[in-house]
Amino acid sequence: MTLALRFARRDLRGNLKGFRIFLACLILGVAAIAGVGTLSSSITAGLRANGQVILGGDIDIRLTHRGAVEDERRWVEEQGRVSEIQTLRAMVRDLSSDRRTLSELKAIDNAYPLFGMLTLASETGTENPDALLQQKNGLYGVLIEKSLSDRLELPINGQVRIGELNFEVRGIILSEPDKASQGMALGPRTIISSAALNETGLVQPGSLIRYHYRIALAPGKTVAGFYEDAKAAFPDTGWRIRDASNGAPGIKRFVDRVALFLTLVGLTALVVGGVGVGNAVRAYLEGKITTIATLKCLGASSSFIFRVHYLQVLILAVAGSLIGLLLGVGGSVVAAQFLASTLPVPPEITIKAGPLLLATAYGLLTATLFTIWPLARARETPAAALFRDVVSSHRRPRSKYLVTLAACFATLVALAILTSQETWFAAVFTISIIGIFSVLILVGYGVQFIARRLPRSRIPSLRLAIANLYRPGAATNSIILSMGLGLTLFVTVALIEGNLTRQVQEQLPEKAPAFFFIDIQSNQLNDFVSTAESVIDVSEINHVPNMRGRITKVAGVPADQVTVAPEARWALRGDRGITYAATPPEGAVVVAGSWWPEDYAGPPLVSMDREIALGMGLEIGDSLTVNVMGREIEAKIANLREIDWTTMAINFVLVFDSHSLQGAPHSHLATARADGDAENKLFSAITNKFANVSVIRMKEALQTVSRILEQLSSAVSAISSITLVTGVLVLAGAFAAGHRKRVYDAVILKVLGATRKDIFATFLLEYALLGLVTSVIAAATGWFAAYMVITDILEAKWISLPFTIVATILISVLVTLLFGLLGSWRALGTKVAPALRSD
Repeated sequence: MTLALRFARRDLRGNLKGFRIFLACLILGVAAIAGVGTLSSSITAGLRANGQVILGGDIDIRLTHRGAVEDERRWVEEQGRVSEIQTLRAMVRDLSSDRRTLSELKAIDNAYPLFGMLTLASETGTENPDALLQQKNGLYGVLIEKSLSDRLELPINGQVRIGELNFEVRGIILSEPDKASQGMALGPRTIISSAALNETGLVQPGSLIRYHYRIALAPGKTVAGFYEDAKAAFPDTGWRIRDASNGAPGIKRFVDRVALFLTLVGLTALVVGGVGVGNAVRAYLEGKITTIATLKCLGASSSFIFRVHYLQVLILAVAGSLIGLLLGVGGSVVAAQFLASTLPVPPEITIKAGPLLLATAYGLLTATLFTIWPLARARETPAAALFRDVVSSHRRPRSKYLVTLAACFATLVALAILTSQETWFAAVFTISIIGIFSVLILVGYGVQFIARRLPRSRIPSLRLAIANLYRPGAATNSIILSMGLGLTLFVTVALIEGNLTRQVQEQLPEKAPAFFFIDIQSNQLNDFVSTAESVIDVSEINHVPNMRGRITKVAGVPADQVTVAPEARWALRGDRGITYAATPPEGAVVVAGSWWPEDYAGPPLVSMDREIALGMGLEIGDSLTVNVMGREIEAKIANLREIDWTTMAINFVLVFDSHSLQGAPHSHLATARADGDAENKLFSAITNKFANVSVIRMKEALQTVSRILEQLSSAVSAISSITLVTGVLVLAGAFAAGHRKRVYDAVILKVLGATRKDIFATFLLEYALLGLVTSVIAAATGWFAAYMVITDILEAKWISLPFTIVATILISVLVTLLFGLLGSWRALGTKVAPALRSD
């Protein structure tokens, strides 16, 4: 090994020209994985370090519909300093212009915030929220976000109406410390005092209000001890408790999932780069044929030859991985600076060994996986065959090398799946990539098989171009693999994004109601319906009872101990909307069990969405326990429904029989369709008459979703482009690896009388055929993958996007032609005599 290392080190001196693509592919893949891992851990560290600020306390207790009763409140105050806030949605109306919009309303007490600072811009220059919100000259103060100020053109000292109370704008919210813990917002933030909220008339029985009790634990008390004490003191109160270790679970989940996706894309780019690694090693060995043969004739063993060249590859792989790690860490630092303004707290740059070791392991395993085959084949080739430069005479590697290949592949797959938090997603992604890779390998061999059996064309350039597809050392497989995988991912992402965007922009608006109305009180319902019906061109006014509940037990097992399929986990996170009904909801189809009689008055029954029930392993007759306003209701599953969520109609995962919940305080949810000018008339009629009713315009909501989809699509496309860039690098490497053969072909053809134009036409046809085959296969595979995601996973209607397919085919052909001709241009200009003398 020492002698092999000495030979490897000497051979690498000034001999790295053939390994530039090798290094570029490894550096790009390792940098992507290391950068994503470091950035993800930095964001997580920032969230964890500022958990108290993001959550608003050491502990957050949340109740829906109701506040804490006296004994609950007394116990909470014994735990430390307490701040109580209420959050709900309400309409904000500018009194000067009569413009109005939906807002996320927060009512705070004088202890808010316990941690962090509410940054404001006010006329007096003070940032004390309590002083700004107090009643002065008969008006309470209100703080609004800048986006709300811009939307309603509201200046400081302007007046607005919220519910049944007028307010004076006293400040503009520049930053809100606990905003990230509040979840998705449908409108800009508005902050008032708790005392003012009680006078707005918005607090009604069953109103959708969330009560938060933030606690700064007293000295000597711990989070773990708090959980134990709370469970012992109030085991069935229906509290939802979070602590500062996970202040923004939504952001944490999003960061983890994006990091997982980006890591897998980086690994895909690395595997695509592995094709380039194999090409570089093969080309390097072809240039070392004479040296290898000479060493064998001088007594060097085949094992020694293998060790020398594997050590060279390993040295370069380590160097490339180290460069990739440096670039990845540097890139994550730069990215963290850009993301600092968009995250609730800036990332804390932390360089952890885990992500870096994982990226290095991926790099070294990929390099080994794709170099063993050409090295092992060269090892088995006799010296005489090497002297004769008969490439096709290379023998199949020995079984021990095949076992090593299998072990490397298995380790790579195991690392990708077992090191991820979402093993199911990682497994599906990895299996999909392996499937696409296998298909592309089979396509490569299939192209060669078909080309070998095609009838010989009478056109010399076409006949030579087809022959070049299957000649010894042909780059057909390398080109199809390098371009095919990147193009497949690109087409898949483009088609999924295009379908979702078209659904949101074109399909859903046709089905969606014009408005959703929230917090309609039971005593207002008849008047609400009459008011809506009085507006011309308003139709399809539907309304249902609406309350919130949290699933606490599944078939008698606590919800946090149940194994649930990934697609159903969201139903167990926090509160869910629930309703009751005597008849099946509109647009829902009962697919199992039967609906209860309209006059049913027995033990609680529940109807459930079929997909969620299957994800939880539930069947007809199983029990489901839901906490509604602190009361545990155990209901038997009577039937399962198939719900078409794309209709945008009022649908609930859980529908109880009317007898079980009818006595609980609740509000109502309603929808209505409106054509043309009727939208504005209906909006004005409802908001003028019912100050407590919140109105959601579906057009605005769908536009928000569309913008999010476009941003997400751009981000995913950019990341997928890493794979495409790696594919282009590999493509360039494949042509560079075949340069020696191109020169030889060009020289022989010239000797036989071919002109440069003839040779150029031959190469042009060959590259066009390769580009066309690759793009067609990538387009078909990407189309199939996108179709399965849209129709099977998302259960949406498929929309054909032929332009995307055509554009992919044209781009692939042009890129292949460009790199192919650039790689062959030098071969076309090679002089015959010097080339023949050198050979």
